[in-house]
Amino acid sequence: HISDVTLVTSREGACGGYTTGPKQVVELLRQRSRPYLFSNTMPPAVVGAAIKVFEMLQDSSELPELVDRNTKHFRSRMIEAGFTLSGTEHPICPVMLYDAALASSIADELLKRGIYVIGFSFPVVPKGQARIRVQISSAHTIEDIDRCVDAFIEVGKEKNVI
Repeated sequence: HISDVTLVTSREGACGGYTTGPKQVVELLRQRSRPYLFSNTMPPAVVGAAIKVFEMLQDSSELPELVDRNTKHFRSRMIEAGFTLSGTEHPICPVMLYDAALASSIADELLKRGIYVIGFSFPVVPKGQARIRVQISSAHTIEDIDRCVDAFIEVGKEKNVI
């Protein structure tokens, strides 16, 4: 059995993770995995935060349920507006634009409206797969999500995306 666990990375905004499994698999990964060559020990603060998150998740399902609710709301409104989103249920919601300059331009316009999102293009994603990354969290309110989607709709219409 092999387990690959990321601790507080792209979804939570920090760093780190681990892989467990048979000794032979772990040794192979240590020798062949390029990311391993550049890895560092996780900072103590990240480890402490990860432990606290696991404790919170064991105590209550409220935060994951909020993330799920917020994600479903964002994704359904964006799709209804005419945007293409990659994936289905994950709270990292790639808004696919397929053009690097367009993704960057829309991200800049959204920032002017107080919406902080990031445009991703080659070499971070494959050529022709440029997108804007929107990261939904339990800290967002439905009003926050609606304000974000409304800004996307406004800019999307200005840029003839929708």
